[in-house]
Amino acid sequence: MSTLLSTLASWRSFRAVVVGDFMLDQLVFGDAERLSPDAPVPVLRAQRTEEQPGGAANVCLDLAALRGEVMAIGVVGDDSEGRLLAEALERDGVSTAGLVRDPGRPTTVKRSLVGLAQHRHPQKMFRVDIESRDALSDAVTQELLCRFDEALVDADVVCLEDYGKGVCSGRICAEVIERARRAGKPVLVDPAALEDFSRYRGATAITPNRTEAELALGVAIGDEPGSAEQVVAARRMLDECELEAVVLTLDRHGALLLERGSEDAEHLPTIARKVYDVTGAGDMVLALLAAARTQGIGWADAVRLANIAAGLEVEIFGVAPIPLEKIHHAALVDAKGLIGKRRTLEEARVEVEALRREGKRIVFTNGCFDVIHAGHISLLRRAANLGDALVIGLNTDDSVRRLKGEERPIHGEDDRAEVLSELESIAIVVLFDEETPIRLIEALRPDVLVKGADYSKTEVVGADLVESWGGRVELIPLLEGRSTTGVVTRLRSGSPVL
Repeated sequence: MSTLLSTLASWRSFRAVVVGDFMLDQLVFGDAERLSPDAPVPVLRAQRTEEQPGGAANVCLDLAALRGEVMAIGVVGDDSEGRLLAEALERDGVSTAGLVRDPGRPTTVKRSLVGLAQHRHPQKMFRVDIESRDALSDAVTQELLCRFDEALVDADVVCLEDYGKGVCSGRICAEVIERARRAGKPVLVDPAALEDFSRYRGATAITPNRTEAELALGVAIGDEPGSAEQVVAARRMLDECELEAVVLTLDRHGALLLERGSEDAEHLPTIARKVYDVTGAGDMVLALLAAARTQGIGWADAVRLANIAAGLEVEIFGVAPIPLEKIHHAALVDAKGLIGKRRTLEEARVEVEALRREGKRIVFTNGCFDVIHAGHISLLRRAANLGDALVIGLNTDDSVRRLKGEERPIHGEDDRAEVLSELESIAIVVLFDEETPIRLIEALRPDVLVKGADYSKTEVVGADLVESWGGRVELIPLLEGRSTTGVVTRLRSGSPVL
């Protein structure tokens, strides 16, 4: 796992081409508090509508969130929905130069009605699909393949996302796979629910779920993770489709991996999570596997990361790309069993970047925090209110001695970190041994830098840096008469403590 964590830390950008069924997801939200008087169905009082890319378009967004440069190859209608879909992709940096507009078919739209009953969590009530599953015309097919050829030149990986909406025909799949193989580019496939997977023959890998595998093979494989039936099914798909690897996804049980040349399949479990919505989990698996392979990550570790990413996806209602930083942080937690709030600088950097990708504002302050008193609590509480996550730079024992003398600290660094970790206002504690916390500030790039008002702004280490990237410096008034030095002096002299 240490090698995987090192690869995540040095992750580089990549180029991906996504071929498949592009859709527009529409979510109509409202209250569902009564039944219709003319039929036994709930009435949705619509209040707002959200539109977002779906299907293969969601794979594009997932790849972009993993720092990929992505080209979308597919077919949309010459309609307003197709234009909305293209605009949404472009806003997130996905190139839509490969989308062919076909006036003879509508853009695929999945319209979900989402009701909120008795002010509780949202629940999908019904879905309306607007689509055509007719085969593409020869002219549209040829145009799509021409655009694929242009995109393939610079690609590192190809993803084929088949939802059975007519674009990923046998001809398209065969041509995409053959052209990619000639170019030496891997092709990873998320298959449609079909009775035959032969259209994907020659791809690098396939990622069916249990239901899709059972349909394609005509056998039951059960839900016991790593069972003999599942291994036999994976072996059949590997051989019949001439693949390099099969990743059979098993929902809460993780995935079964079988590689060509391997005698045994490997069951890779996942961490149990609260499931709010499984939508998009398969897309996330495909995107993460593809991205991981561009980084030289082996199949087993790639599947481990895909399990983590899919687990994070199902905790979200609806579909939202999971950024690399969040996956990296989850992998750290999984590998190191991180508990409490104490982190190394590298662990803190990953966690801070994950928070920042979620729009959180990072606050930083530092100190010895040797004997916690009301003055500390006041400063930390007010600092935490300036943002969303408060990071503490904590002096090591050696650095405290250099600052305060040989008789300090009173409490060792482990104890001090433990006490701080129990404070609700604090999100992360990082130790530093240098004279100043400048290295931490440079690495974490906080939005707000906090010190006590006994400092002037010109005396605050890192103030100029924080302001250079648009952050600000806040000086917080101290509680009068509260200081660690004062407490220690009174204790040693036998004087009453305030």
